[in-house]
Amino acid sequence: MSIQSHLSELERRHANLEREIENAALHPSTDSLELAQMKRRKLMIKDEISKIKSSHKMH
Repeated sequence: MSIQSHLSELERRHANLEREIENAALHPSTDSLELAQMKRRKLMIKDEISKIKSSHKMH
């Protein structure tokens, strides 16, 4: 997998998680621990995207 395709996949996963988090936050029955785990995964993906972009100077 090329760096660009890997980056695209990470960005797609990040956007999907963002939508899931927004939807989950709208439901009062959402488990706060599950929501926190989703936010943590989203942050980890964002960090990985940042590392790839900075190491390959892709802006």
